[in-house]
Amino acid sequence: MQQITDTVLMIRPNSFRSNEETAVNNYFQNEGNDKDINTRAQQEFDQFVRLLRENDVTVIVVQDEHKNTPDALFPNNWISFHEGNEVVIYPMFAENRRSERNLDILQKEGLKTNKNWTVQDYTVFEQKGE
Repeated sequence: MQQITDTVLMIRPNSFRSNEETAVNNYFQNEGNDKDINTRAQQEFDQFVRLLRENDVTVIVVQDEHKNTPDALFPNNWISFHEGNEVVIYPMFAENRRSERNLDILQKEGLKTNKNWTVQDYTVFEQKGE
């Protein structure tokens, strides 16, 4: 089977925990000891990065630097990459999820190589509640 990419973008969590802003409508969230959850998430993250690299997958790691971005390790909710060097930026319902967005990652080594990104930005829909 042919793969469509050999490269993945991963955001290393800084403050992974139950997100009080999204817990209301997210069935999968549980309350717990936030410090333990974040430590375990970082350990699992690092192990997964090692495993991917051992299997010849290029992993671009960006460290989340924010304090109130418990879901930052899920960048697929705010960004996607497409053929033709197109990037799509999506609106986020929860306000604290909006600060996860970091378009500087497009300059990250491995993403910037010979890319002239065409960015489709749909974040204006946040102002409309959409």
